[in-house]
Amino acid sequence: MASTTTTDAAIPRARRGDSPSTSPAKRRRRGKNDRSAYVFLTPWMIGAALLTLGPMLFSLYMSFTDYNLFDSPRWIGLDNYKRILFDDPEVRDTVGVTLLYVVVATPLKLAAALGVALLLHTRRKGRNFYRAAFYMPSLIGASVGAAIVWRLLFSTGSVVDQFLGTFGIHTGGWISNPDWSLMSLVALSVWQFGAPMVIFLAALQQIPNELFEAAEIDGAGPWRRFLSVTVPMLSPVIFFNLVLEMVHAFQMFNSAFVLSNGTGGPAGSTHVYSMYLYELGFNDFRMGYAAALTWVLLLVVGVITAVLFKTSGRWVHYAGEEK
Repeated sequence: MASTTTTDAAIPRARRGDSPSTSPAKRRRRGKNDRSAYVFLTPWMIGAALLTLGPMLFSLYMSFTDYNLFDSPRWIGLDNYKRILFDDPEVRDTVGVTLLYVVVATPLKLAAALGVALLLHTRRKGRNFYRAAFYMPSLIGASVGAAIVWRLLFSTGSVVDQFLGTFGIHTGGWISNPDWSLMSLVALSVWQFGAPMVIFLAALQQIPNELFEAAEIDGAGPWRRFLSVTVPMLSPVIFFNLVLEMVHAFQMFNSAFVLSNGTGGPAGSTHVYSMYLYELGFNDFRMGYAAALTWVLLLVVGVITAVLFKTSGRWVHYAGEEK
């Protein structure tokens, strides 16, 4: 009986993570620290509930209503989602433009970031200056001012137009050409490769030099060392940057809005999904339909992200992982 009582008394302590030798004073101090942590987290939890969770739930409710900001929401069930899937050709057009932008801009941006990171990884004089210079566009690239400058650079008769003309490439202003206007948005996105570049640069510094030396002894050239050593060792970071930049690309709005003067032109070539959502919500005051579009975007991005995670085991290699 005594042994049973001792064992039963020890179970609660084990569940709390305390050993039988933990003194009551230490347990009281640990409980006090836990309460202090919750006290300091309370402002964040209140802010998250009021500014994030609450608006999200209200947006989900609005997606099932007809709401115009002035009248009370009117419940219409799944009508908004049915219209998105079957009855709104503008949704299909904006989805096509957005997908094209994501598929082109994301890999080009990551390729530029990795290429510059490889160059800056070498120990050369002034590399800290170049790191800061290449990172700077990421700080200002999403601003309205940068988009205005970009529009001036790619307008008809601009510097880019004249430069390409010297090589016999006469495309006119990219902004006013439906065949090239989306490429100007892609170029603006690629120009902002500083953030993924810094992440790649940090990861490159963690690759042991012994791996490159062993590959060189085996006769591997620079290209083979890059494919067989650098890429596998960087695959977790490549995956991280891929997911992050893909999500950012789906949310692109400021650049398209400024470069097209809020029209999505010319001929709808820059009319991305987020811009259509903005027009419905803040120009037409169809908040219920705009909320439904928002949740569809969230669902699509979530599904694509889940697929990337599901397939990442085939090409992402982690240190110490056994296959």
